[in-house]
This record gives sequence, C-alpha cells and structure tokens, in this order.
Amino acid sequence: MKNRTLGVNFNEEGQAEVLLWAPKAEKVEILLKETGKKISLLKEDFGYWSLTTSEIKAGDRYMFVLDGEKDRPDPTSLAQEDTVHGPSVAVNLNTYQWSDQDWQNLDLDKYIIYELHTGTFSPEGTFEGIEKKLDYLLELGVNAIEIMPVAQFPGGRNWGYDGVLPFATQNTYGGAAGLQHLVDACHKKGISVILDCVYNHMGPEGNYLGDFGHYFTDKYNTPWGNAINFDDEWCDGVRRYFIENVLMWFRDFHIDALRLDAVHAIKDFSPVHILREIKQNVDQLMEETGRRHYLIVELDLNDTKFINPLEKEGYGMDAQWVDEFHHALRVTAGGDRNGYYSDFIDVDHLAKAYKDAYVYDGQFSPHRKKSFGIKAENNPGKQFIVFSQNHDQVGNRMLGERTSQLHSFEMQKLLAGSVLISPYIPMLFMGEEYGEPHPFLYFVSHTDQELAELVRKGRKAEFAAFHAEGEAPDPVAESTFQESKLQWHLPQEQPHSILFNYYKSLIQLRKEHPVLSKLDRTQLEVDHHKDEQVVILHRWNQGINLVFIMNFASTPKEVTIPGHSAQWHKLLNSASAEFGGSTEIPDYAAEGEKISIPAEAIIIYQNSATQAS
Repeated sequence: MKNRTLGVNFNEEGQAEVLLWAPKAEKVEILLKETGKKISLLKEDFGYWSLTTSEIKAGDRYMFVLDGEKDRPDPTSLAQEDTVHGPSVAVNLNTYQWSDQDWQNLDLDKYIIYELHTGTFSPEGTFEGIEKKLDYLLELGVNAIEIMPVAQFPGGRNWGYDGVLPFATQNTYGGAAGLQHLVDACHKKGISVILDCVYNHMGPEGNYLGDFGHYFTDKYNTPWGNAINFDDEWCDGVRRYFIENVLMWFRDFHIDALRLDAVHAIKDFSPVHILREIKQNVDQLMEETGRRHYLIVELDLNDTKFINPLEKEGYGMDAQWVDEFHHALRVTAGGDRNGYYSDFIDVDHLAKAYKDAYVYDGQFSPHRKKSFGIKAENNPGKQFIVFSQNHDQVGNRMLGERTSQLHSFEMQKLLAGSVLISPYIPMLFMGEEYGEPHPFLYFVSHTDQELAELVRKGRKAEFAAFHAEGEAPDPVAESTFQESKLQWHLPQEQPHSILFNYYKSLIQLRKEHPVLSKLDRTQLEVDHHKDEQVVILHRWNQGINLVFIMNFASTPKEVTIPGHSAQWHKLLNSASAEFGGSTEIPDYAAEGEKISIPAEAIIIYQNSATQAS
C-alpha cells in the first residue's frame, strides 16, 4: 500500500526491484537497451516473475523479453521514451519534492469542475501549458480540473481513450514529472485535480498485454474490442494490475479524484466487484495517509448500486456523471431528437432531472425498448455531476460543434445557468465559459498506417447519412487536432468577455450563496409549463428562498411569480445589458404578480423577508 510493487521500482538502497505478471511465459528476461545485457527473472507463484538488481538505474531504457523471442515494453511502464512499441524508461517516482504537505482535498460538494484535454487546452499542449492557465481558472471560479486520460497512447494526438500503458504518463504532455509538478501547482492554488482513467478497454495499437497474461476474456464484448478479464481464469493478476494503478495515481501523483470511464462496460460477476475492491483499497490508503480521495464514475445504467456505500452493499463510488440531465437539457433547448435523445421530452424531463437526478428510474425507455433504471431517492446531490456539454457530447458530433455554434448567445447563458443552479455538482467543458467557436473534433495519431486508414474510413462511414452537412473531418490529420485548440485571445474580446464575466458571476453566486452552495435535493420544488417551455425551480435553506425562472422559448413568456415570499428581489437576469442582453426587468416582484420573462433567459429571485419555506 505504501509503495508501488509492480514493474520496475527502486528501494531505499537504490536497488531496482522488478515484479512482472506474465503467466503465459516460460522464461522472462529484462533487456537493458544501453548495454544490451539481459538479466533473467526468477519465476514466482501465480504467474509472477521477480528480480532485485543494482544494474538498473532511473533513466535506463529496458524491455522484457518473453521466451527469448518477444521484446515488449513493460505493462506497468512509468514512461515511454517515444512510442508505445519501444523501450520503457525506469522512473523513480519518489524523487519528486512535493510542497503540498498541508493540502486538503476540497469537499466533494464544493467542486466546480472544469474538464480539459491537455493537448488542446493550451498552445503548448502540455502539463506546463495547463499550469500557465491556472490563474485564469481561479479568476473564473473553478476549483477542480478534470484532465482527460493521459495514459501513453500512439503518437502525440489522441483523446486519451486509446491508451495501452495505463501506468505511463504521455511523454508528449510532460511525462510523470510534468504531471506531478502540475498537481503540486494546482494544490498551491487551491485547485483539486481529477484524472480520467480507462479501465474498461485498451487501445488497439501497442496493446501487448495479451503476450504477458490473460488480461482479456472472450466471455464478454465491449464496443471497443476485447473485454478486460475481471472475473475469468487468471483474473487475480488483472485485478491487482488495475488496483495498483488507482493507488499509484492517488499515492504517487497526489491526484485528488479519479473519473473512471464507462464503468457500465466493465463486466465482473465476481463475489466482490472490481469497483468495490478498488474502493476498499482506496479506503485503506486514505486511512494510512490521512489524505482524502474520490472515485467518480461515468455510468449509463441509472443503477444506484454503483454509488451506494459499501455498508449498504454498494460499490462505494463517490459520484457519477448524469448524462440524462444533459440530454433533457439539450432537447429542451431545441437540440436534435435523434438517437438516445429520442427518449427525452422537453421541459417535462428537465424538471424530473432536477428533482430525481435520473430521468428514467423504472419506466419504459422507447430508445432502449425496455423498462430502465431505478430511483435514486436516498442519494445526495453531491453524488451527481451535471453539465451542458462535455468531450463526448461535443466530440462525437461529426463536426464537433460546441454549444457556441449550435445555440444563440442568450441560450448559451441559459444553459450555463441551468447547470449551475442545480442541486448537483456542476462541470464545464473547456472553452464554454467564453463561447469558444473552434470545434472539439475526434483526432488520433496512430503510427500503424493500416489502423489509421481503418479509423479514417470508419469515421466517414459512421456519418455517411450526414453527407448534406459535409465530410467528416479526417481524424488522422494534424489539422483536425490544431482546429480543436482553444483560442486564448478570445476571452478578452467581445462578446466572449461578456460571457466569461457572466460565468464568473454565476459561479461566484453558486459558491457563496447559502442556498446554492448546499446540495440538498430535499429542499427543492420544481414546476414546469410545457406549452410555454418554462421551468420554475424553487430551492431553500434556513429560511432563505431562491426561485429560478427559466424560459427556453424563443419569445418572451408571461409568468406568475410563485409564493413562499410576499416579495422577491432580483439577484440575476441573464438578459440584462450587463451580460450582453437587451431586456431589463424590475428589481422587485410580488407574489402572484405576472411578469414577462425574456426569451432564452434565466431570472433568479430571492425572498426579500427571511422566512421558512
């Protein structure tokens, strides 16, 4: 628990301790690339091979040789010199001098999350580039960044979900030391760091794990290829591999939370599910270190078993992404109704998402053609993460259009408000805070030319029915990657600066107001008017009441001011001149009074006289 055990690690005497899981091999050697020397490993029980030697130093390049024939990078490599196919580099993770000894991870319900992609977030496309923008993020009000996967992938351009060496930090981003330095810098500024990890599949190029051991199983299928073996023969070594990976990020990189990609694609019918076992190990690590870490899952099952605590026979995950809030919000805003969006019905389902978190919690899903989900009645608001856009929902569009390209300026403000007033944890996607017009496209840089061509053809075929919108951009072209980069001159220019200031105001209100900052799903009521496309959300805390009136229609709507207070005063009007709009409304409104709510606007009122709801 205190130190990494798999792969090449260094003890206090400076010796390299090597432990490799390779049950398929009859003979294992480690090849030192500088000298060409091969050193044999000793066969241990359960498929492990070991070695303690003074001949390997930090910085040395090496490969494992299986049965005298196959030279392979270390499955637990901490660094790759240049490629997923070549030598691994020995790294001593304990040499970094941390300065965050006094750091305490933020309470999960205080997180304001900002999702970013290292390669396209900054001009440099590196961890150092992210560091240079931390003051900008602080000005915005963000206190947690979520970094898309950084496990080593082929080439230098990838979303990160094609990683094949989960322990190796992408060399073009800055490697292990670069990530450690970034996390340290974030903690100095009071920012928590979430890292996106992929434990449901491996990428196609450079995936040599199957040469070592039974990492994959034919029992199940995933949309991305072979399922990882969490419950079939020889699964013990696989489970240890991923548990060690989780512990490494928390212990050796001081990561505050992990976001686990698409855990519904993890197939495990073991008596103890792998997620539950991960949680048990993280709990033990936290007890030993005194640090606090969170496990966040992307989940498409509407099943509270994943987020219920261990003592209630759950898997103990701390929070989950809620795509259904996004889907209901996008449909309400006039978005497409194809594919999975076909399940969602305007303001009806958005109102339900505010109240119940899951839109589908037992009823029939037309898209899935079955009853779907269970109720999340006993799960607090801090267990749900909501957003109006993310890397998936933007990048999986053929042209990668962001909200700024799909909706009006006023609707962008309404969508932001809809997320930030919710009783859930809000997440922004990089650039949305100033209306970045560049797309976020799908891009890869496979060095296997045959595979690259297959990806290119697959992307074209996927969007063949959309030929009227043009050609799908070439995912392999560097221009596709470059076009996805943020444009950092824009936040200082109008109307982008106006939108940025609007986000700042909303986030500040979210963090400081006693109603908004308390994620209490029980102190909430929601009403909606389908014909008018209006949602009225009421939240309260200790006698302070807030009412949020959201008009998703393209025309002004007359709304009756609700009760709970004889008089209300305005806290925010997204359509005001201050935020680039043209419609002012009275500062005060009385219960039962009818007022005109501007098109595509959100109005926030607080009760003038403090009273209980």
